[in-house]
Amino acid sequence: MKTPYIIVFVTVPNRKTANKIKDIVLENKIAACVGITGGISSFYWWKDKIESAKELLLIIKTVKTKFSKLEKCIKEVHPYEVPEIIAADITAGSKDYLNWIKKYAG
Repeated sequence: MKTPYIIVFVTVPNRKTANKIKDIVLENKIAACVGITGGISSFYWWKDKIESAKELLLIIKTVKTKFSKLEKCIKEVHPYEVPEIIAADITAGSKDYLNWIKKYAG
């Protein structure tokens, strides 16, 4: 049986963007939780050159059925031309925690 729960990773350039995304997805119950970490050093290919940037990382817990809505909301406010929006299945977790995700994002 496939898991209905996912973690979505999104990098952003600054706290303002992080807070904007956090507020939208929580207020609209698209996600149950958004963790924001700082001090990410990203190195990546962009327009045929290797680039680097200091970023923040959003770790968003939600359900698969909300991914399309989550992606749309992020793209509406994210300043990057191609923002990182990737999801990974939560294959196991505390039943209580997973039920909590379902309650607020499901």
